[in-house]
Amino acid sequence: MRGTLSVRKYVNKPMSELATELAAGLVRLRKGYVDAAESLIRIIEPERQYPLEFALYRITGFRGQRSRPAGDPINGEDLTRDLQSLMLDVCDSFMLRADEYDETVFDNSSLARRFNVSTKTVQRWRHRGLPARRLVFPDGKRRIGFLASSVDWFVSQRPMVISRSVSFSQLSRAERDDIISRARKLAHPARSASEIILQISNDTSRAVETIRYTIRRHDKEEPESPVFPRHSMRLDDQEKVDIYRSFLHGLGASALATRFGRTRGSIYRIVNEVRAKQLMKRSISYIHSPEFEAVDAEEAILVHESRAAANSKSALHGEIVADIPPYLKALYEVPLLTPTGERDMFRRYNYLKYKADKLRQTIDISQIRTSKLKEIEKLLLQANVVKNRLVRANLRLVVSIAKKHLSGPQTLLELVSDGNLSLIRAVEKFDYTRGFRFSTYASWAIMRNFARSVPKERYQLDRFTTGYDEVLGIAASLRTYDPNEANIGELRESIDSLLAQLLPRERAILIDHYGLDEDGKTKTLSQLGQQLGLSKERVRQIELQALDKLRRIAHPEEEDFLG
Repeated sequence: MRGTLSVRKYVNKPMSELATELAAGLVRLRKGYVDAAESLIRIIEPERQYPLEFALYRITGFRGQRSRPAGDPINGEDLTRDLQSLMLDVCDSFMLRADEYDETVFDNSSLARRFNVSTKTVQRWRHRGLPARRLVFPDGKRRIGFLASSVDWFVSQRPMVISRSVSFSQLSRAERDDIISRARKLAHPARSASEIILQISNDTSRAVETIRYTIRRHDKEEPESPVFPRHSMRLDDQEKVDIYRSFLHGLGASALATRFGRTRGSIYRIVNEVRAKQLMKRSISYIHSPEFEAVDAEEAILVHESRAAANSKSALHGEIVADIPPYLKALYEVPLLTPTGERDMFRRYNYLKYKADKLRQTIDISQIRTSKLKEIEKLLLQANVVKNRLVRANLRLVVSIAKKHLSGPQTLLELVSDGNLSLIRAVEKFDYTRGFRFSTYASWAIMRNFARSVPKERYQLDRFTTGYDEVLGIAASLRTYDPNEANIGELRESIDSLLAQLLPRERAILIDHYGLDEDGKTKTLSQLGQQLGLSKERVRQIELQALDKLRRIAHPEEEDFLG
């Protein structure tokens, strides 16, 4: 469940959306998606243009458009770059082991040794098209890996690149010793490692990265006599993300400080830096209203409306539509919203995002305040809670419209799945300030989607009849949507944001008890007690305290009303 927090950038937004869908699909299919993406990389010509449907079919075997309008063709070079990012994001979403491949698998270091080059050179090869996966190696650690077949293919495609890299002048032993000696002489508490590395680079006419890599490698191989304490060496972005992920998964600042050779204070700064950068990159769109800027806006919208909602009675459930599966009948247990309640909820939803966006604009990366990050994350979590309530209250609308489009090749569940995605987008884009009912806007959005997607499915059925049942099976794995679950990307963000509010021991207990880490394995309270040196009852008490804390964060209006 890790890939949805990736900080990788895609050239084409549809490819980013596809990666999210694949990472949320059936686990048993994900390895196939990764392997198919590499096969596609091997046949792409950089100068050509490719439609998104071509990439979708080559990866999933599904010929279809999946509820999105046709986009512009994708440049071959950009498509290759996006496919490499997609491979890593899908790998990050489950535990893919190196021994699942019947061939040699290299990591950065072993591949560098094979060609007698630096690991930086291997990274440059990745940027030039060498396919990579994130794998769990036999030592139990997860890192970038390269299949032997991938390496052989890249060598055959880029012989001149490999030749230049291998023949590049490597540092001799005497040169490495000279660099280490210079660094020791220049090392001084008043000077930073970066300043010293830059001076050595100027003196020796070697690249800064070459000097930094040489010193870091020496300090790693000889930890008893390092040139610089590890905390003085700059961490790269991936190392910072690893620290952040480990922190969220319950590893305390002291343990992380020991592992990465930093101080506890620097660990907290790194965690907050990654949190802040991810918040800065996150898209926060909302419908603005002048009432948001009123002096008493928070009292009127967040406090007054939440109390009014708590005092109001639920609307009638409505009559259940006949001839629908039991899975869909559960939708009719969710009460409808009154016109006033609906408007208030949309106003609350957009105001929460408005507050989060305004507060986010005040973030200063050089001086990050933890309290401000927590407040932004709480506001976004509360906005997601309201959005999910709006979606659940209108899911039956999707069913009623989907039943009218059953004459095509799609099943009812497939139509409902497509319609649900349109409903979610409609909630995000609905302008409540115009005074119209949301059902009118949502019905138009859902019917417009069906008008586009259903004829496309019919065309595909007429053109590609062989193996269509298998295609539908793959499509269903990509598009199945449970109305009782949040969008997988937002769910991952919400979980991580919530975990960041807890103490390390509270995080560790919730993650291990409910299986919130990558492997999804759960532990009993007794097992957790033995692991933490606590009694089973004490572990249960800590868990209840943590859950109560999360409830108060996600639903502050309940605490305000009861208090």
